[in-house]
Amino acid sequence: MAADLFDTDDPFGLPPIEEEQAGANAPAELTVSEVSQQLKRMVEKNFSFVRIRGEISRVTVAKSGHMYTSLKDADAVLDAVCWKGTMSRLGLRPEEGMDVVCTGRLTTYPGRSNYQLIIETMELAGQGALLKMLEERRKKLAAEGLFDASRKKPVPFLPRIIGVVTSPTGAVIRDILHRLADRFPRRVIVWPVMVQGQGAAQQVAAAISGFNALPPDSPHRPDVLIVARGGGSLEDLMPFNDEALVRTAAASAIPLISAVGHETDTTLIDYAADLRAPTPTAAAEMAVPVRAELVAGVNEMTHRLSAATQRGIKQHRIHLDGLARGLGDPRRMLETATQKHDHLSQRLDAGLAAWLEKRRGRLAELSAQISPRPVLRRIADTERVLSGHAERLSQAAKRLVAEREKALSSSAALLDSLSFERVLDRGYAVVFDGAGNIISSAEKAQGDIDIRFRDGTRKAKI
Repeated sequence: MAADLFDTDDPFGLPPIEEEQAGANAPAELTVSEVSQQLKRMVEKNFSFVRIRGEISRVTVAKSGHMYTSLKDADAVLDAVCWKGTMSRLGLRPEEGMDVVCTGRLTTYPGRSNYQLIIETMELAGQGALLKMLEERRKKLAAEGLFDASRKKPVPFLPRIIGVVTSPTGAVIRDILHRLADRFPRRVIVWPVMVQGQGAAQQVAAAISGFNALPPDSPHRPDVLIVARGGGSLEDLMPFNDEALVRTAAASAIPLISAVGHETDTTLIDYAADLRAPTPTAAAEMAVPVRAELVAGVNEMTHRLSAATQRGIKQHRIHLDGLARGLGDPRRMLETATQKHDHLSQRLDAGLAAWLEKRRGRLAELSAQISPRPVLRRIADTERVLSGHAERLSQAAKRLVAEREKALSSSAALLDSLSFERVLDRGYAVVFDGAGNIISSAEKAQGDIDIRFRDGTRKAKI
């Protein structure tokens, strides 16, 4: 009976499970994509905004401009992504080894079954004294406008002379010269300087100032400057973070390309330069175009222009032939036009003669109707009216002059009666100070004075 109740093939000796019962208790079947989507929604819902501190362990910037990195601490690693649009707003350049605080949201990447942080902001955490100093200096110089895009000068398309400020013994100058020779050979003037250690910043600044001090018409004045050195540690690149050097680079009248370190290295001179090259070789590529490409482009445009001209001529020839087929015989057309011209000329002569004759008859009719008597009579009437108006105008003018003379005499008599000179005639006098002002008070009468009588003025002193 035991063999009937239990499945002896089951190693645990459990009773067999009916197929329908097993299906009823089993969880719902999900696809891999469905599970991934549910996990994605759960993670994004519970971690829509997080603030995470960690050390950047790797930095990879894809061709699309998006940055992929990882944040780690002693026990865990968290993948992180910073989209291209956010990268430009971070305010700092992520580098391996930086201790940073990132804010953003957590999500999952189903393609690799892992979770990651979408970075929205990033700031340094636990800054060393050096990084903190550099960040404060960068903010100070940026606030002064030294890094503004409006200050950037365009680099000439094909410079005549290129000035290079670098070490004359390193591989940097050889890479630059080799790249220039490959692309478009140009005259290069090297200003040898130290690019590391004590005094390097002063030498580089002096080189930039020296090139700018050359007269504009000097045959040795460069059209563009390249400040270059190879990669190195943060301490090795410190001369290019010198404030005086950065100010000199920003004030350069000659366009300046900064090519300091590798692509991941950033110094303050990069912000002040007109162009920033990721490597010294890239700086040479920015300074000149590729001669072979220019020649090929000119040849291609010449060929295209010639082909287009030939096509245009051919099309116009075909169009002209088509128009010619639609035209009649020019000689026959000219004969018809000549005959029509002669016919119209004859009609014109006859019509002009008839018109003149008609106008001549009308003129004779009008001449017979015109008589000078009405005109002379109207002239005589107008003269009589004008004579009357002239007489009335003359009488009115005489009356107006008489009235005005009478009013003027009255005003003159009144003015004369009110004049202080009439008072002087009665024995009074007027006292003036030295400035010609009337003295009306005894307290003000002092010093040199003028006393005016009826017949003259006398000076006095009180």
